[in-house]
Amino acid sequence: MDTSIVIGIILLITYFGLIYFAARGGNLMVGFFIMAVIWVALCMIGGELTWEDAQKNIFQGGPESWGATAVNVIFGSWFGRVLIETGIATKLIKSVTELGGDNPLFTTILLSIVTGVIFTSTFGAGAVVAIGVIILPILMSLGVPKPLAVTSYLMSVGSGMYINQVLFKQMQGIFPDMAYDANYFPFGFAAMGIQLVIIALMLIYNLRKKRNRRRAWAAKVNRNNTQDNYVPTVAMITPIIPTALAIFFKWNSIPAFIVGSLFGLAVCRKFPNFGQAARTISRTFYDGVIDVASLLGFLFILPMFNKISGVAAPFFEAILGDIMPNSTLVLCIVFAIVAPLGLFRGPLTIFGAGAATVGVLNAIGGFATPFLFTLMYTPTISMNLSVCPTQSWNLWALNYSKVSVKEFMRTGVIWAWLISILIIGLVYIMFG
Repeated sequence: MDTSIVIGIILLITYFGLIYFAARGGNLMVGFFIMAVIWVALCMIGGELTWEDAQKNIFQGGPESWGATAVNVIFGSWFGRVLIETGIATKLIKSVTELGGDNPLFTTILLSIVTGVIFTSTFGAGAVVAIGVIILPILMSLGVPKPLAVTSYLMSVGSGMYINQVLFKQMQGIFPDMAYDANYFPFGFAAMGIQLVIIALMLIYNLRKKRNRRRAWAAKVNRNNTQDNYVPTVAMITPIIPTALAIFFKWNSIPAFIVGSLFGLAVCRKFPNFGQAARTISRTFYDGVIDVASLLGFLFILPMFNKISGVAAPFFEAILGDIMPNSTLVLCIVFAIVAPLGLFRGPLTIFGAGAATVGVLNAIGGFATPFLFTLMYTPTISMNLSVCPTQSWNLWALNYSKVSVKEFMRTGVIWAWLISILIIGLVYIMFG
């Protein structure tokens, strides 16, 4: 048997091994490092790589190539901490709750929209937790069942991720040719809109027969120790400042996050003097880094695997070249059918075995970058980030609300699958 075919088969076996490892809850940072080492060894045996190149381009060049991504993640997490520190997030949520008046369903839908808007710029488990301890008690006090409250909140967080620059930068490390520009925005906003509409339909469907719902004005907001914060009305625009600067003025993400953060701190009077300003900026930045520390470790290991998957392309071509679909329509149909494989760190989420799937598709498909990017983005966000219990902030929400994994998935997976199907259809229309 040809050496390339043998190595290709071994690569596929290790790929499915990674899927199994991820689904069982294995540490992905460790898993991808082990995969990178194994694939480097196999590529060296197959003559596609030398040890010198492996050191320079895989183990050194891989992590270094994602340095810019890591910096964007840190600044995005800092911005989220500023929204919490200033009390802007709390006041925004409180205002929406009061706006809903005595209509709990309307209030719940409004909170979902506001959550999505907040997370178009904010990123990090810390922000999801801090805002969740405000919103979840409100939803439950309105009579929304716990599983539905948790699901609607987390899916609302996920909706904003289609626009979120920090998440985009992470994916851009895998698809360097993809730009966060005018060509992407129509898709991002449309995908966010689809997810929010389906969340609203999910709430309407599940709350249609509820008789014990309370009036919205009866809901109490957990201010999360921000009672004394001064938050003027103008501060309410802070969550959209980074995204607005990126869209309308073509700003880069880090300057946009800096301006948004400083604006929020300034208008909320967190700068009474230079010393206090320095301490506030330092503290919120530190907390932001802590929020994403484990993610940064993952981001520095993953590019090692991404680099070697490109080197391994000829071996995948040898065994899968005649099997894998090369039609965008067929691939969209397959993704729509198997979208739940984005759950449990499966092969359709970048934060799981999906990075390997991208390597395989890039190796043998010849698909355009915008198409493959948005196709992989959809189950990564709508399935993994929104309704998968292995996602860190989702797991926190389940523990916080005492909702079981079974209840959570029974409530949200079908709706997330519908969202994925609709957005994948949009991918085909716009990029296929």
